[in-house]
Amino acid sequence: MSGRLAALAALCFAAQTSGAEPAKLSGLAFVSQQTRALQADDTGNPGMLWVLEGEQLWSARTGTAAKACADCHGAAPQSMRGVAARYPAFDASERRLLNLEARIDQCRTLRQGAPAFTPESRELLALASFVAHQSRGLPIAPPRDPRLAPFLASGARLFRQRRGQLDLSCHDCHDQRAGQKLAGNLIPQAHPTGYPLYRLEWQAVGSLQRRLRGCMTGVRARAFDYGSPELIDLELFLMSRAAPLPMETPAVRP
Repeated sequence: MSGRLAALAALCFAAQTSGAEPAKLSGLAFVSQQTRALQADDTGNPGMLWVLEGEQLWSARTGTAAKACADCHGAAPQSMRGVAARYPAFDASERRLLNLEARIDQCRTLRQGAPAFTPESRELLALASFVAHQSRGLPIAPPRDPRLAPFLASGARLFRQRRGQLDLSCHDCHDQRAGQKLAGNLIPQAHPTGYPLYRLEWQAVGSLQRRLRGCMTGVRARAFDYGSPELIDLELFLMSRAAPLPMETPAVRP
């Protein structure tokens, strides 16, 4: 980690221990200079492979309707600029909260007549990465929708709920101990600015839900199922908590 970033992380921890409100920092501030350079280089960032694959899927006609995403949303990817920064969002037709991956699946099943993707499938992650990449550099901006209030409250409660044999909550690590080390790595503030992202540990791109489930397994708790209301409520709270940090997809993390 560069000296400037190390100082930022140290200031963040000092603010938390003093009771002051810490500055919001992307997870990029808690990784090594080498990882930062890898993320910044689109020719070397491995997550860009998923983005490029998603670009191909964007124009591929599929399902009984033989339709492509581009048929409805336009061939130019700029039509998706800002979209990922507003998810999860409330869907009036289904009267529930949808994250970006669920919205992609909804379009796929209802408009294309194709089966839903398997959670964490390469195709779903590629399309989500492609769409989210169009918002890179834009601030996270959850919609100001009063219908989100109960879901946001649920996500906040889940963030602070202790769980597992280690009896830890998200708040315990990512609020109270951000900037400290765990297994040699600095604990970030858990702002989901770059999902889907490439994780060096995974050697692949993964969703925010994969990361949340990994944390739950790490504290020896039973992880929520992919697509569960609990995980999507947590996503909404984390995105609201991260606003207005800029989107980074595809981010690179250890």
